[in-house]
This record gives sequence, structure tokens and C-alpha cells, in this order.
Amino acid sequence: MKTKSTLLALALIIVFAFAKNETADYPKIEKGMIKMTIFYPNAEDATFNMDYYINNHMAMAADLMGDDLKAMMIDKGLSGGAPDSPSPYVAVGYFYFESMEAFQKAMGPIGDKLRADVPNYTNIQPVIQFSEVQTVQ
Repeated sequence: MKTKSTLLALALIIVFAFAKNETADYPKIEKGMIKMTIFYPNAEDATFNMDYYINNHMAMAADLMGDDLKAMMIDKGLSGGAPDSPSPYVAVGYFYFESMEAFQKAMGPIGDKLRADVPNYTNIQPVIQFSEVQTVQ
């Protein structure tokens, strides 16, 4: 009986935690927003400290950009398109802004500081692309 009660309590905790996550106020990505994507190409001699990237670099970037930054995401490369092939990118970072002007306002005063931090987590030369969000599900 004790096991059933424990399992029931655990199930209720999971259900309430899931319900809480569904109603959390996540940033909304909308059509027309500007997305800055930072690709870190994979190479044989590439080094990348994902923990530092997430907990220091991207956290610092988000803090410095303030309210101009509407959303941020990070991908960790796992593999390429073929089974067991290496990922073309070690990591990909995404920053979302209402407009290019909002990006320029946010990045202008902090760009040099962020670029100076790159050697703290990687020896990869990042590739940057700006896009306009076209669809949102």
C-alpha cells in the first residue's frame, strides 16, 4: 500500500509540474522578428565548452541585452544527416529581436565585450546569419 501511495504522490507531482510548465510565460517568437543565428562549425581540432557557453557567455549576453532580447535558444549538435556522422555544427545559438533596430540598440554597446569572451569557450570562428522569422507554430 505504501508503494501505491508513493507512486500516486509522484504521479501528482509530475502532473502539476507539467501543468505549471504549460502555463509558464515563455517568450513569444512572432513572424517578422529578427533572428540572429550564431553557428559554430565542427572541425577536427574544434574545442567548445558548452557549460561555459550556456552558463556564462549566453547568460551574460542575455543580461546585457536586457528587454531588447525577446528570446534566446541554444542547440548542441549531435550528428549529421547520415547515421553516426559528425554534426556539422558543435553548437548553434539564437537571439530574437523585434526588429533590426532593436538588435543594433542591444548589441552596439556590448558587441566588443561578447566577442572578447569567445576564446573562453571555443577556438571556433563563429558564422553569423540574420534572418526574418517567417512562420511560427
